[in-house]
Amino acid sequence: MSLRDDVNRFPFWYHRIELPGGVVTPGSAPVDAAAYKVPADLSGKRVLDVGAWDGYWSFEALKRGASQVVAIDDFSDRLGLLKEGDRRAWATFDFCRDALGYDATRCQRTEMSVYDVSEKQLGRFDVVFFFGTLYHLRHPLLALERLAAVTDDLLCIETAILDDYSVYRGGLGKGYGGSEVVMEFYVGKEYGDNDTNWWVPNLNCLTRMTVAAGFPYVTGWKLKNHPTQLPDCRGFSQGRRRPEPTAASQSH
Repeated sequence: MSLRDDVNRFPFWYHRIELPGGVVTPGSAPVDAAAYKVPADLSGKRVLDVGAWDGYWSFEALKRGASQVVAIDDFSDRLGLLKEGDRRAWATFDFCRDALGYDATRCQRTEMSVYDVSEKQLGRFDVVFFFGTLYHLRHPLLALERLAAVTDDLLCIETAILDDYSVYRGGLGKGYGGSEVVMEFYVGKEYGDNDTNWWVPNLNCLTRMTVAAGFPYVTGWKLKNHPTQLPDCRGFSQGRRRPEPTAASQSH
């Protein structure tokens, strides 16, 4: 059986991952990997990937030179549409890890809630990826504080945002894109027909939350300036403990 046949045995893929031999898993995420602005060089960095799912960003960190990646997930999100058995825990992650040739020491994974992240459990990290997860949490600021407690340098966040879409204002084109600092709460399936979506901030709120978690140097941006569909209404925040080194400072 070919690698492509093996890929097709899984009922669902979230990530689009390039495997050897030109095989690509049939996922839809990330929509635009370049928009995440993950540093191109992660040489020697220890990276935590929160909500890793199939592992796209775990493997991407290793491709960029990370010395070790720890992936965590609690498998609680089924996108509002998957059946109970469609998310097969770490099966797709392990499949891709083996196909890409990464060993389980350099590329670790463990089932864990973000609220349980601690230095005692996992150690410390230079870089933390927190992608596609914040809006699934009942306590988003608590999660950011848990991650801040183990992050030495850079926290990268990607999440749904309200700048161009608001459930309560009337949908697409009716968000909070100005100076407001806003977060909406959903008790059911109001956002994206998914009952695991709890809170969505606008970008201004997201960057302020990053500062509040302990990262004074923050940049934020949108996936697309003029989104035409809900999946494109996404935002990013990068929080640093120290100012990002400039080209001039790196040359000395």
